Amino acid sequence: MWFDAWTPLRLLVRLVLMPLVLLALVPTLLSINRLGRRVRVGDISLEAFMIAGWSYWLCRVFGVRVRPQGAVAPGPVLMVANHVSWLDIQAMHSVTSMSFVGKAEIRNWPLLGFLARAGGTIFIERGNHASSADVSSALVARLNEGGRVAIFAEGGIRPGDHIKVFHARLFKAAVEADCMIQPVMIRYTRDGKRDPDMSFINNEHLVGNMLRILGRPTSDAELRFLEPYAPAGRPRRELARQAQAAVSEAFDD
Repeated sequence: MWFDAWTPLRLLVRLVLMPLVLLALVPTLLSINRLGRRVRVGDISLEAFMIAGWSYWLCRVFGVRVRPQGAVAPGPVLMVANHVSWLDIQAMHSVTSMSFVGKAEIRNWPLLGFLARAGGTIFIERGNHASSADVSSALVARLNEGGRVAIFAEGGIRPGDHIKVFHARLFKAAVEADCMIQPVMIRYTRDGKRDPDMSFINNEHLVGNMLRILGRPTSDAELRFLEPYAPAGRPRRELARQAQAAVSEAFDD
């Protein structure tokens, strides 16, 4: 049950902090350009620095602490993750810069859709073969440029306490670009136990899910960057099964 005596106070405090996070989005968006990619902040670009910082604070306002484990593979790399919550993207962005492949509906999501478009998300229309072909081409182009591209191989947010089947279609991009594949396990926990209620429940819509999470106790987003592997000319279904097995093992650990 997500509602307790502290829920109204959590909602109040986090809703008060939300305008500050939205205000910080302005300089973040201004950094997403060619100049932002050239200016360096330590070892990363200004663009990556701003996106990571903003994503971190958005997660914190929603009561999520990001706990990364493992080494992030350098680009070009196809990052393959399971999908638990819409906050998965922000959690991953808070650790390292990457492009994402997302469903076309995200374009119209409040705030997140605008940020996704600004951040170069590659949108895919489910069931549209022409769209899938375009996405595959865009994926290969990003990888050939040396970037990181992340996909949620389950095909969307799938509530439940286990890893679903990883679809093999987009693994073709790693084969064509001849780049490494890195599985990424995402798991939310609270008090040392899995927290499945971070996902959509009871067919709730995005705004309802946001409000529910804003009122919940703090959770940890565990991001485990697993050992990368090369396509080595293998069939994409075999590559998908290897990624799924690695993520499932980490998820159940």
